[in-house]
Amino acid sequence: AHLAALFLHGAGYSAMCGHAVLALGRFALDYGLVASPSCPETAVRLRCPCGPVTAFVPWDGRCSGNPVRFHSVPAFVAATDLAIDVPGHGKVVVDIGYGGTFYAFLSAEQLGLDVCSSKTRDLVNAASAVTEAVKKQFKLHHPESEDLAFLYGTILTDGKDTFSQEPTTNICVFADEQVDRSPTGSGVTARIALQYHKGLIQLNQTRTFRSSTTGSLFTGKAVQATKFGDYNAVIVEVSGEAFYTGAATFTVEEEDPLKYGFFFK
Repeated sequence: AHLAALFLHGAGYSAMCGHAVLALGRFALDYGLVASPSCPETAVRLRCPCGPVTAFVPWDGRCSGNPVRFHSVPAFVAATDLAIDVPGHGKVVVDIGYGGTFYAFLSAEQLGLDVCSSKTRDLVNAASAVTEAVKKQFKLHHPESEDLAFLYGTILTDGKDTFSQEPTTNICVFADEQVDRSPTGSGVTARIALQYHKGLIQLNQTRTFRSSTTGSLFTGKAVQATKFGDYNAVIVEVSGEAFYTGAATFTVEEEDPLKYGFFFK
């Protein structure tokens, strides 16, 4: 790999972050971490907690550009049509997919909500209740590492899983009730795996995914069928844009009483 990464969030770290991979691909080229990048596109190999991921980054000989795409680790389906009893909501039916980390998927409609028009707080509360219920009622298995066998969050969708040229909208609630600003790279990966598993899309059919919070877009497609342990899996290509917002240097001084950080909620 050209570099390795941990993806930090307010409750620890994630095993995979697609949007960060897009950004790290650009960073690796612009800061000279890849020897002799090639035009018009350079492959950047990253070691992520979930395994090796390759980003493909536009390169004009001077600087990186957009859109960036990446090829995922093998993505697979852990469960479909799983009945879960969610306190306050009753029985719901969820699918569980893996795209570098595990997510529960269901339409917001099952919870009496609309992913495009309901209040974000209501969506977050409902998704968090689903996450906690799934954790208690379903045991996950990862073929290579039990450290990765945990539910990272819940993705509420508009229910539009059948292939279409129109975007499908979702919201990802992960970690300690954090909301993704993007359609979620690992979530798109897992959702493509689910759609492929159900026969709703074919290899190399591109779908567009929209974040309900910011409107930002990713595209995704299954590019290769494979096996991962006992699971039928697919390699998924996700494409999107990443932009620089700044650079920072962090310093720890021993006498700082807050050197280990603090937390607002």
